[in-house]
Order: sequence, then C-alpha cells, then structure tokens
Amino acid sequence: MNKKIGFIGCGNMAQAIIGGLITSDLISFDNIIASDIDSEKLKTTKDKYNILTTNNNVDVATFSDIIFLSVKPDKYKLVIKKIKDFVKDDAIIVTIAAGIDISFTEKCFQRKIKVVRTMPNTPSLVKEGMSAISFNDLLDDNEKELILKLFESFGKAEVIDESLMDIIPSISGSSPAYVYMLIEALADGAVLKGLPRDKAYKLAAQSVLGAAKMVLETNEHPAVLKDKVCSPGGTTIEAIYELEKRGFRSAIISCMEKCTQKALSMSKNM
Repeated sequence: MNKKIGFIGCGNMAQAIIGGLITSDLISFDNIIASDIDSEKLKTTKDKYNILTTNNNVDVATFSDIIFLSVKPDKYKLVIKKIKDFVKDDAIIVTIAAGIDISFTEKCFQRKIKVVRTMPNTPSLVKEGMSAISFNDLLDDNEKELILKLFESFGKAEVIDESLMDIIPSISGSSPAYVYMLIEALADGAVLKGLPRDKAYKLAAQSVLGAAKMVLETNEHPAVLKDKVCSPGGTTIEAIYELEKRGFRSAIISCMEKCTQKALSMSKNM
C-alpha cells in the first residue's frame, strides 16, 4: 500500500495501531509519521518503530493521505483548527476517541471532508484488535475497503451504524481492561493456593484466549460452550453457582452501562 499514514498524538492507542500496521507489513515504516507534544514519547516511538516523527501537527497534515486523530477528546477542536487549512482535499480523517461523532469532526473542519469514526482497542498491538467503524457519505467503496484493510491488518473490524457507536467503548473499547482484571483475579486465586505467579498468569491468560477463540471459531452460543464445561455435580458448576450468587453478570452489565453513559455525556459536551 503506497498511502501515507499520519498520527496526531502517539499515545498508547496510536502506538498499538502503528505497531500493528508495521508488523503486518501493509505499510512501510517510512510512510508513517507521528506527532506529539511530548518529546520523550516521540523519541520512544521513533526508537521502537523507526517511523518519521515531528512535534508539529502541520507536518503530519501536509504529509498524510490518511490522518489518525489520536488525541484526547477535549483536544480535537483545537487540533483540527490548527491543521484544517493544511489537510489535503482528498485526505481521510480517522477519529479514534470516544464521544467524537462524525458531524462534530465535519463542523470543526468547516468544509467537506472525508471522515471515518472508529473505536479500536489496544490488543491491536498484538494483531488481535477489535475495531468498530462508521463512515460519512464522502468515502467511496474503494476508500471504505482501504480503511477496513488497514484496521484488519491488526485485528478484526466491523462496520456499524454510527447511531450505535457510543455503545462500542463498553463492549470492545474498554473491555480489555475488564478482562485484564479477570486474569489478575484468576491468578491471585491460584497464587493464594500456592501456584507460582508466573505460571498462574500464563494459565489464566491462555484459558481466556482459548475460550474467546472457541466462541469465534465454533459459532456456538457462549451458554452452550459453558454448559459443555459444567459436569453434573462438578467443580465448574459449583464455581458458576458462586458467580451467580455474587452478581457476576449484573456487575458486568452495570459497568458497561456506566461506560456507555460516560461516552454519551462526552459526546453531548463536545
């Protein structure tokens, strides 16, 4: 792919995407540029990925065919104001922040601009990302296919209606954090019973990975897969009973509801 890709902001999410793009061999490192106000972060990014770096966002705007805006939501308006007159007419703007809708981005540019609203997650760094994507009506089918190809280079991608985008942080954007807590809790429980911590983390993490892969590859309902592990009168059903008593499902749904409420409030405050 000969497109030039730019990142304004090179925090954790941007670095996850950069790492995924480079390891996929889809984009050459010299066709990627990133900017940031943090010089140390720029140096770390340069050393790790050997991409072009700059502390000037305009450099990214003039260089790039596709621009990822990977700054905090409250910085979008200011960043766009400074680059909007330097962005190429046919450039594609990709947003990755919760609460930033397509109409907001279009209004900030004050002209017709191709906009893609996305919500990727940090497992993109190990090419197991999950990204939700919405397009405005200025992208043609080839451009949409190109964006999907970019995102699928570091995981899976799903096109959704933008009206559903504020739900996405709770189920895929933020959910890796919930899973890390689950893995940590599983490991702590094993350590409590004497298992060495390094082995506990490996056993827990691989079990979570395997369970997720079973859902994706068998297409069986998670409840069916759960039932196959639960022997009558066995250890697993005893553990499930305890989780149900302690409100495991309701706790997950409640945390997702809070996450969605936060995303909606951020969108309203833009």
